[in-house]
Amino acid sequence: MSENRKFYITTAIAYTSRKPHIGNSYDIVLADMIARYKRMMGYDVYFMTGSDEHGQKIEDCAKEAGISPKQYVDGVSAEIRMVWDCLNTTYDKFIRTTDEDHVDAVKKIFKKLYEQGDIYKGHYEGKYCVPCESFFTPSQLIDGKCPDCGRDVTDSKEEAYFLKLGKYQDKLLEYYEQNPDFIKPESRKNEMINNFLKPGLSDLCVSRSSFKWGVPIDFDDKHIIYVWIDALSNYITGIGYNPDGSSEFFNKNWPADLHVIGKDIVRFHTIYWPIILMALGLPLPKQVLGHPWVLSGDDKMSKSKGNVLYADELVKRFGVDAVRYYLLSEIPYANDGTITYETFINRFNSDLANTLGNLVNRSIAMTNKYFGGKVAKSDIENDEFDNDLIKTANETLDKYYALMDSYHNADAAELIMNFAKRCNKYIDETTPWALAKDDANKPRLQKVLYNLLECIRLLAVMLTPFIPESCEKILEQLNSNNRTAEVFAVKEYSVNEATALFARIDLQKTLDEIAAENEAKEKAENVVTMEQISIDDFAKVELITAKITACEPIPKAKKLLKLTLDDGSKTPRTVASGIALWYKPEDLIGRTVIIVANLKPAKLCGVESNGMILAADCEDAAKVIFVDDIPAGSKIR
Repeated sequence: MSENRKFYITTAIAYTSRKPHIGNSYDIVLADMIARYKRMMGYDVYFMTGSDEHGQKIEDCAKEAGISPKQYVDGVSAEIRMVWDCLNTTYDKFIRTTDEDHVDAVKKIFKKLYEQGDIYKGHYEGKYCVPCESFFTPSQLIDGKCPDCGRDVTDSKEEAYFLKLGKYQDKLLEYYEQNPDFIKPESRKNEMINNFLKPGLSDLCVSRSSFKWGVPIDFDDKHIIYVWIDALSNYITGIGYNPDGSSEFFNKNWPADLHVIGKDIVRFHTIYWPIILMALGLPLPKQVLGHPWVLSGDDKMSKSKGNVLYADELVKRFGVDAVRYYLLSEIPYANDGTITYETFINRFNSDLANTLGNLVNRSIAMTNKYFGGKVAKSDIENDEFDNDLIKTANETLDKYYALMDSYHNADAAELIMNFAKRCNKYIDETTPWALAKDDANKPRLQKVLYNLLECIRLLAVMLTPFIPESCEKILEQLNSNNRTAEVFAVKEYSVNEATALFARIDLQKTLDEIAAENEAKEKAENVVTMEQISIDDFAKVELITAKITACEPIPKAKKLLKLTLDDGSKTPRTVASGIALWYKPEDLIGRTVIIVANLKPAKLCGVESNGMILAADCEDAAKVIFVDDIPAGSKIR
């Protein structure tokens, strides 16, 4: 244990252009798991997250919404915090880069760096990506697009201030060498060295003058301070750093013990941020963890692709611990993970419902059934099954600490579930229901059930950083709050009633429900977003009634019928209509319909169609609108 040893952990602050999706949410859940584990190990944890609220994209989004940038970020920041809260995360502070104390400190940081010669004024010309807020040289582009997000870039030339990165390049490389665990996983460090440091660092643009939504430079009001200094500085301003004098809280907590970030922003946190700190004369963070992405199937999540899942919606449907467990068990240490409804439900059923939930329910139910809920540690001799279970428990604990200390959360989750499976196997090996048939076996039965309850308690302790609410329920059913991570720490149990922790999810039924909801949502959105027209636009559409005088199928066209219409003129009108799936020719002859009479003619399967009949798009069919009591040729107004 590490009593009173501080541990300062941060997440990347979420950008307030839109609501975060499940991939963005992995950051906060992973950091929360680490923070909970460190508290469990006796650390004095300070956990900070927040929102990044400046930049051109925010200014553009606010303009499109017809509100001020501050109003826009107030709304999105509140939404981010709502998502973080629904995931049961235990952050100590939520910083916003529009906070007055942050803005004040950032202004002073920029001025200090300028006055000591680390920032200078010049001109920038290059390719600019608005979503990433990044400049690139033409050689850095991939197929002419942003190398980070793949979007289009624009030519940009403007006066700007620059940070001297090259001045600190050798010092940064030296820090990498002296602190081999600074960047994790190892592959991220190699990428930074080989792709950026060895080829040589270009000076970094740290101001903009082409938009206004940002922290202004005190001594040059044409410029605002760019994201790198503004957003990255939150890690120190949020705990009380100020160039004019920092707080005791800052002195206690800095340097950060861990920055938890996505792999796409490792460069900013392991090159730009350390150089800013070096220029300020501050210690560097002890470690940066660049976690992989959460993909939707095989693709990166994108609203335009329609494959975005949101954490709060998943929590509402499946529960918070189901979402936390999936993210923390499915996303590997170094490689991208994936999420679909199918993989989510399958993992929930296999790990939480079948393995863990079944183990807890069976063991507590048998304790109540055979011993009135009370069992104690037994001195009778262990058999081979007991010894193997205890050995597995001790080995699991040892490996658990190693994996959690190195942030291999998915491996730790697998390890824990394997131990739960071993406990289920122990039930099959010892057959408590058979032992209960003979009173002579009562001591042996008590030992078996005690061993199971003690192992379940260990599972709850180990899983607490992953699924805290469920682990509280497990300990409540055990009627124990003992969180000692060692075997036989509890002398006796007096359990409560067994209640189901995780009900199995019917995969197909749930997928059908989700599909139906998505279809209904899409229809509703189409109605809401339907383009409005003026009365003049409507007047251009000529609607008249027409009587069907003949009708026949169109060869090789399963959906089309050829209609001959009397529209009140002396010339019959032909219309091809896609209603053959719902109507037979004999059902239509003699009926009167409404047609769009001035529609441009079109050739459909060899038939020239001169108009369109009106029909309602119902859930299971198209239903033609009949007006049999109105004379043919009547105008509809």
